[in-house]
Amino acid sequence: MAMRRVDLRSDTVTKPTETMRAAMASAEVDDDVLGYDPTAARLEMEMARIMGKEAAVFVPSGTMANLICVLTHCQIRGSEVILGDYSHIHIYENGGISTIGGVHPRTVENNEDGTMDIDLIEAAIRDPAFEICYPTTRLICLENSHAHSGGRCLSVEYTDKVGKLAKKHGLKLHIDGARIFNASVALGVPVHRLVQAADSVTACLSKGLGAPVGTVIAGSRNFIAKAKILRKTLGGGMRQVGILCAAAIVALEENVSKLEGDHQKAKILAEGLNKIEGLKVDMASVETNIVYFDILQGSNISETHLCKVLEAHGVLTLPEGPFKLRLVIHHQISESDVHYTLSCIQKAVTGFVDENHGN
Repeated sequence: MAMRRVDLRSDTVTKPTETMRAAMASAEVDDDVLGYDPTAARLEMEMARIMGKEAAVFVPSGTMANLICVLTHCQIRGSEVILGDYSHIHIYENGGISTIGGVHPRTVENNEDGTMDIDLIEAAIRDPAFEICYPTTRLICLENSHAHSGGRCLSVEYTDKVGKLAKKHGLKLHIDGARIFNASVALGVPVHRLVQAADSVTACLSKGLGAPVGTVIAGSRNFIAKAKILRKTLGGGMRQVGILCAAAIVALEENVSKLEGDHQKAKILAEGLNKIEGLKVDMASVETNIVYFDILQGSNISETHLCKVLEAHGVLTLPEGPFKLRLVIHHQISESDVHYTLSCIQKAVTGFVDENHGN
């Protein structure tokens, strides 16, 4: 009998559905680098509509998408971007904006809810009068939802304030919207309204929406025209890419409606974890599909050992740091899977507690 498998490492681990596979097999395609793939054009037009922007372009990954956006806004080497110290762009994207683009990051502390204080953002903007020494601030980046904060959502009011600040100082605003659909569902606010203040936005199709590959960048027609050139420069121009875009269209049509259920299951998981002695979840941080939990002192079990024990029972997780784990819900995780996971964690932690009490 096959072991039960519950993969909570990320929402990037989903497998293409049968509907996606069928759409990929029958997709109408052409050369997208030359601008003729009809399925890619259909996806890009729909994503531009959803995000309230003039145009959009499909790229292979979220990392490439953010890199393209930063480099398109900061075309002069030595430009500076203001972003959160725990933002995905700053921590998890290989420092690409610096190593490839020559763009200098100026970090501002992320609050627990993923925001940065407005006054701290403004204070980080360089004084143009001293450009003989300072890099030139050209861009502010936000992330919604904010992964490192547990999937917390940035409100329309907050984003609008940052957008107003950017305009005041002649800067551009980019939103890393890898999980913008999760934020939209959690806040009950349409995607286009959440990103209205942004000059550019990325939306990952292979995270919460469950497509196998891809991210879309949206912005003005002029911005997207420049972004397409950088996509080609970075090796992201693909030919009959409609095969991938077909799956993404299915994801948009079928899986956005499933996000609310994912969020509900994340809350069930978080509440269950909080009932296990020796573990703690900050329930206020569980707004979307990501759950972080801490292993409290005295539990005598490490995050790496707990991951190994869970893997032996078919539950796949990722350690996030010392005595901290991250679990991510997606549309291929059932409520039964959640309860099974809680049972495995309960037994694992209890087993370690019993062993240590017996020593």
